Amino acid sequence: MDTQFFLILILSLFVSYSASDSAMQGGSHLSVENPADILTSPTGLFSAGFYPVGDNAYSFSIWFSRPSCNNNCTLVWMANRDFPVNGKRSKLILLVTGNLILTDAGKSTAWTTNTVSHSPAELRLHDNGNLVLINTESVVVWQSFDFPTDTLLPSQLFTRYLQLVSSRSSSNFSSGFYKLFFDDDNLIRLLYDGPDVSSLYWPDPWLQPWQGGRFPYNSSRIALFDSLGSFNSSDHLNFLSTDYGETLQRRLTLDSDGNLRLYSREMKNRAAAWVVSWQAKSRLCQIHGICGGNSICSFDPVSAGNKCSCLPGYRQKKTGDWSYGCEPELDILCDEDDTDVTFIKLKDIEFYGNDDGFYPNVTLERCQKICLESCNCKAFQYRYLGVNHIPYCYPKMLLINGNYDPSFGADSYLKVFKTIKKIVSGIGDNCPAETFVPLNRSYQKSSESGTSRAILWLVIAFGGLEIIAILVVYSFLFKPHKDSNEATRTYSLAANTFRRFSYSELKKATKNFKEEIGRGAGGTVYKGTLADDRVVAIKQLNIANQGEAEFLAEVSTIGKLNHINLIEMYGYCAEGKHRLLVYEYMEHGSLMENLSSKTLDWKKRFEIAVGTARGLAYLHEECLEWILHCDVKPQNILLDSKYQPKVSDFGLSKLLSRYDLNNNSTFSRIRGTRGYMAPEWVSNSPITSKVDVYSYGIVVLEMVTGKSAATGSQGESGGNTTEQKSLVEMVREKKKGGEKGKGISWMGEMIDPMLEGEYEEAEMEILIKLTLQCVEEDKDSRPSMSNILEMLLRVHQNDH
Repeated sequence: MDTQFFLILILSLFVSYSASDSAMQGGSHLSVENPADILTSPTGLFSAGFYPVGDNAYSFSIWFSRPSCNNNCTLVWMANRDFPVNGKRSKLILLVTGNLILTDAGKSTAWTTNTVSHSPAELRLHDNGNLVLINTESVVVWQSFDFPTDTLLPSQLFTRYLQLVSSRSSSNFSSGFYKLFFDDDNLIRLLYDGPDVSSLYWPDPWLQPWQGGRFPYNSSRIALFDSLGSFNSSDHLNFLSTDYGETLQRRLTLDSDGNLRLYSREMKNRAAAWVVSWQAKSRLCQIHGICGGNSICSFDPVSAGNKCSCLPGYRQKKTGDWSYGCEPELDILCDEDDTDVTFIKLKDIEFYGNDDGFYPNVTLERCQKICLESCNCKAFQYRYLGVNHIPYCYPKMLLINGNYDPSFGADSYLKVFKTIKKIVSGIGDNCPAETFVPLNRSYQKSSESGTSRAILWLVIAFGGLEIIAILVVYSFLFKPHKDSNEATRTYSLAANTFRRFSYSELKKATKNFKEEIGRGAGGTVYKGTLADDRVVAIKQLNIANQGEAEFLAEVSTIGKLNHINLIEMYGYCAEGKHRLLVYEYMEHGSLMENLSSKTLDWKKRFEIAVGTARGLAYLHEECLEWILHCDVKPQNILLDSKYQPKVSDFGLSKLLSRYDLNNNSTFSRIRGTRGYMAPEWVSNSPITSKVDVYSYGIVVLEMVTGKSAATGSQGESGGNTTEQKSLVEMVREKKKGGEKGKGISWMGEMIDPMLEGEYEEAEMEILIKLTLQCVEEDKDSRPSMSNILEMLLRVHQNDH
């Protein structure tokens, strides 16, 4: 345990045991085990303290306490919503230095304000619901209004630097998938940031700002609402509550279903319930991701609520949690016989977004044929538009945002096996849209007796008196500058070797980031040695001041990936503005460093091509989450001591995009490296796994020819795909010449001279033909990574 952290706990035994109900002074604390340890506002309208959010799990929160609510209160703010603390020995401590610390069961720091005050400070809860840390000079050191969770209160400013994040469900208060924020176009927007995709859904994305009554030509980005029910924003989003003018309790909350609602309630009536007096979306099925992928959201007039249902031939992924949607019971493969596939008509059902192009003025039969011929097409919409009722065909790559709407005026056609159509003829059984997502955190309640606890505290007290002087001397003479975040829970990403490092640890391991071994758009890589003598590569990411919870969620996903051809991640650092990833160190560096040497014979090169295909196929099709690399290049293919390849930087594209709130979708900004980028990035076409296939093809051509794709001649298209054209066209021309009667000599003319003619001709020929398929302009003509791997293994087995 960190020495200074332990000293804080010991000292807390000898300061005042609890704060008064009106203020918390420096040197005092609130205890999770004492129900009376609660701060109340002057009129008793709000309370702040430990609130139960799970089985023996608590968050330090603020809630409406009038009318009285017991354990069924309306929360308006939470300090540690994603990391609840234990119901035993957890405390909120206000240090005399002005720092507010939430300790978890006396073992680690769960949350802190990271503040310092030059004069004595106290923590007060105001009648507007704002928890304020203020010193004797009347300087506000910290306030909860600057760090909202999912709720705004009257008089609480909403600015460009803030965002609301929904809860996961009505019973799980951890961070959900919906966000309210000021976008770079100065408009307040709602964003769905789900497990797989992200998209804006309010205001309606197909409208121009002025069509939705918004005003983008301002830079103040500020919004506010008052207790009377009037909301005003700099982008001209202005509205009045239906009960405007009455003095009521009010709150503006981004609910777990993704809808922004203004609630009102009488203060004096104990039986009064919250009433919705305004909401952003009146039709909830238009909220993106509300039922997950491959599902349909529909309105149920009986319950006056929404229902979710899986598409025919699909089943729910996670029982009770619709955010993950549905999965196919049987996948339709690319090479499937068209005679086995048909379409089910889904009347008045819309799937917004993810069109694989659109085709005007085509017949229904032609639209069906377009979808049958495309491996990416899961369904298509057929709609008549304009005064001339011109038919439009919209093939769909992903079936998300499914919405049953009788006023839509169009139908969708779902691609299924004929055997499925015989079994099902419509939408499956409806289930409530309300998601039950249990809190992924609980503590076993202590079974120790009261006598044992009394003896334990007595021993601690007497022992503390004896060792406190030693600890004080050690702390202030030796001054071990360890950041408090070092003690942050490592259980948030459970793994044996995957752990959380402190910034000071990694700084020491790299000798103050002395030896740089790589650099890219995502960050800089340094060589380091850990305390256990492991040599590692430490990547310092180019993202700062980002939400720790979202970062940990993404890192957790990357850390769980395990494959022999993927670089192993040992851990991470999320401390203040620092975001770092710790990887295994590869002795032979990157493929780029070895291409110009004679160390790579033909056998090694072919094994590198196979191993890289294995790693990418795993990312695309085998791991739990669909992950695109988006930057496959020789610098990101590392070689171990036996020259076996390991793909690195996978998952970073998704990780970095989580913090790019300017994005309208997860891949709305061009990613990758010039020379290796697929044409889709430039043409603004939908991004699929085929972008990695394209980049893989370029990398393999580099291994075969010894020529760099990034140093070709400059074209006229502004750096779109011209760099690699010279390499691809050179190989195509040589191959075409060979097919016209020049035998296999065409290979000898283009093969890397470093190989000195030593290679397997059959393997080489197949590899070249395969990579030329990978770099086709049309993404549908490219094979998948699993198909590439299968072909490479087949030719390798035939030769051996």
